[in-house]
Amino acid sequence: MINLDNKRILLGVSGSIAAYKSAELVRHFKDAGADVRVVLTKGGAEFVTPLTFQALSGNPVHTNLLDTKAEAAMGHIELARWADAILIAPASANFIARLAQGHANDLLSTICLATNAAIAIAPAMNQQMWANTATQKNLQQLNRRGVLQFGPDEGDQACGETGLGRMLAIEQIAAHTADIFETGSLSEKTVIITAGPTQEAIDPVRYLSNHSSGKMGYAIAQAAIEAGAKVILISGPTALPTPLHVKRINIRSAQQMHTAVMQHITHCDIFISTAAVADYRPVNIVEQKIKKTNDTLTLELQRNPDILADVAALTSPPFTVGFAAETENLRRHALEKRERKKIDMIAANLVGENIAFENDDNTLLILTANNEQQLATTSKFVLGRQLIDIIAKQKYNAG
Repeated sequence: MINLDNKRILLGVSGSIAAYKSAELVRHFKDAGADVRVVLTKGGAEFVTPLTFQALSGNPVHTNLLDTKAEAAMGHIELARWADAILIAPASANFIARLAQGHANDLLSTICLATNAAIAIAPAMNQQMWANTATQKNLQQLNRRGVLQFGPDEGDQACGETGLGRMLAIEQIAAHTADIFETGSLSEKTVIITAGPTQEAIDPVRYLSNHSSGKMGYAIAQAAIEAGAKVILISGPTALPTPLHVKRINIRSAQQMHTAVMQHITHCDIFISTAAVADYRPVNIVEQKIKKTNDTLTLELQRNPDILADVAALTSPPFTVGFAAETENLRRHALEKRERKKIDMIAANLVGENIAFENDDNTLLILTANNEQQLATTSKFVLGRQLIDIIAKQKYNAG
């Protein structure tokens, strides 16, 4: 049984008699835990109705590039950012040609140009069309650009001919899609990730905290699992589900997070600090609820331990990655933080109203001693995989 928990799969269905099989593919993806959205080309809609895919996926089916309602929010861009992976199944000879040439004359081709997600095709066509030199050159072009290819299979075709060109079996396509997320780049490595906010108690009912949702840290934990790592997730308060196979340790305060990290850091290969840890905590925690008596209330605060700096200062520290959430001067503040804390890498992003915190999308600026890389706005799950890939290459020259 494949596992696609928390994956967002955009299924493109182009004009081929094999389009009817894509309905079963949606069911496989849903059963495996994926959220599925379907983009149906004009040709694909000649074979299967949008209503079929809507009923199976539980989501509206997208067909038109210039959908008035969707375009109000730049619908094709939103779908491109939403997807963790894009699969075109069936991929007709016509769509393969347009994809190879970079056309953007319908919704599906436009999404493929606008996405950072992995793209895969499952070709389906007449055996002679498959063998045609033009088709093979288009496939070579897509292969050079990193587009994955699942199939085709050999056998009887709807036209009555026999040969290569029929779409790969649904079970095989589903398995190959799941494999997109299994990189193995951190196989047998131990990764500790901190995530979410901390809560610093003022009295039994009040605390100091921040707007962190933990989504970025949990996405990175999922990506590290997919890369083959053993993952320990030390998390502040959040309602997010724990990714499968992740060991989760729940804490509340910055001091508790510091203790948990130091207890597990000895055999850690990579430490990623995404948590929004409170810099200060109240000097005294009042034992009973503070009553409203005066117009003002003064709290005396003291510094919390610096978890990231303490890990980096160990005699044999792991590869250490910090996060910097800034409201201004992003690059300058991130560089200063990386140098001040003597860490290997920092991932920086702007925060503010409707930016980063609590959102599903984000963008990251990655800085090391010798390199700088800007990751475009996309889902936090996609960013998590991109970051893990960068870390694996930096630390182990993987890939």
